[in-house]
Amino acid sequence: MRATAAATVAVLLVTSGGGDASAVPEEDPADYGTIGGPGIGDPYFPNAGNGGYDVQHYDVDLGYPGTKGDIDATVTVNARAAQSLSAFSLDYRGPAISSVTVEGRPARHQRDGQELTITPARSISSGQVFTTVVRYAGRPGPMPDGPLGTYGWIPTRDGAVVLSQPDGAPTWLPVNDHPSDKATYSFRITVPKGLRAVANGRPGRVVRRGGRTTYEWAEDSPMASYLATVAIGRFRMRHGKAGRIPVITAVDPRFRRSADRVHRTTIKAVRWAEKMFGPYPFATAGGVVDDPELDYALETQERPVYAGFVPSDEFIVHELAHQWFGNSVSLRNWRDIWLNEGFATYAEWLWRERGGRGGRHRNTAEKVFRRYYRLPGDSSVFRPPPGVPGRNDMFGFSVYTRGAMCLHALRRRVGDRAFFAILREWARTHRDGSAATPEFVRLSERISGRDLDGLFRTWLYGKGKPRRW
Repeated sequence: MRATAAATVAVLLVTSGGGDASAVPEEDPADYGTIGGPGIGDPYFPNAGNGGYDVQHYDVDLGYPGTKGDIDATVTVNARAAQSLSAFSLDYRGPAISSVTVEGRPARHQRDGQELTITPARSISSGQVFTTVVRYAGRPGPMPDGPLGTYGWIPTRDGAVVLSQPDGAPTWLPVNDHPSDKATYSFRITVPKGLRAVANGRPGRVVRRGGRTTYEWAEDSPMASYLATVAIGRFRMRHGKAGRIPVITAVDPRFRRSADRVHRTTIKAVRWAEKMFGPYPFATAGGVVDDPELDYALETQERPVYAGFVPSDEFIVHELAHQWFGNSVSLRNWRDIWLNEGFATYAEWLWRERGGRGGRHRNTAEKVFRRYYRLPGDSSVFRPPPGVPGRNDMFGFSVYTRGAMCLHALRRRVGDRAFFAILREWARTHRDGSAATPEFVRLSERISGRDLDGLFRTWLYGKGKPRRW
């Protein structure tokens, strides 16, 4: 999720610009750029990501001395070449680089904007698995001009936290920064005594030496780069289980009175979501409540971050739903952001309807749908169309709410049995991968046995309030 805390519970009546009406577009491989070029060719972020290779794993060794917010990092990138490479690029906007090696040999490197172009001593053959090591040190900083404000590497009162959606990972990490190139991660984060370091995945060793402590974390499932997080601070930790799933919650001392409630709700929400969407897709669950007053949350993989506020139950459900829809099943391009946000918003409606508030409340999703549908056609609920929101409105209200309304319209058309089968099959079929809207349309038609092109065309791409579908 990339939204303000108020947006998830308020009905906004602000209007915004429209979008283009069109049929449900078929995927076009040309949308994703030319292999070997800087930038994968995403329609909204054409310079994000890089062609010519596929990253398999990132190993992040990061020291945080605690003075002035500087870091000292060594990042090892293991990748497989998709073609012969005499040079390749990583996305990087971080501190000064001290050295780059490829396959153990010094490599020339040049920075131009977000592009770090690396020329190895020897060309890399197509299909070759190769290792790049980048060493750098200095003070990373955030990107201040995102759709909802500050993102990337963000200093906090007692450390730092990483919130990278959509393209903030290069503020602190040399990376192939596009959700279509997912990889596994390992972290070793060294901090001064008294601080803790939290990251994605399962915890590993904690090594104390002198006045410093190293925390190890490992994300064993493929992860999009914008979902990678590091949180450093004086956290209060909670440990528990949701069935077989370990749940790890870290809470800044400022919010310590809410730590138990956040932890308990997370456990309850994971159990509930498994009944709705199928098996939880990762090794651990949990969350981080940290102190920067940004007033938004992000579904960082296995460990969502709530930045500057104590999340409501619905907020927790939203970010946990993203573990299925957005994290495990990732976007193939940013234009399809409704597949993340519309699904997670609809999970909030289902939570209210199917047991989240102490029991079953029949027709709750229908009532929410009708309440929004009564709003005027120029409301931000309906504009721009969520299937083509444009880069500036990727995280606008229509992507969340009209996207969820599209799913409810689908549920109305096909019935509950087919609808929930579609959600579970979507999560199962594309687990650990990436997908796009046309694939969801085809899956919905296959399971329901209905022609649904008109419904999706109207709800995702039509201008104004949908009238007939």
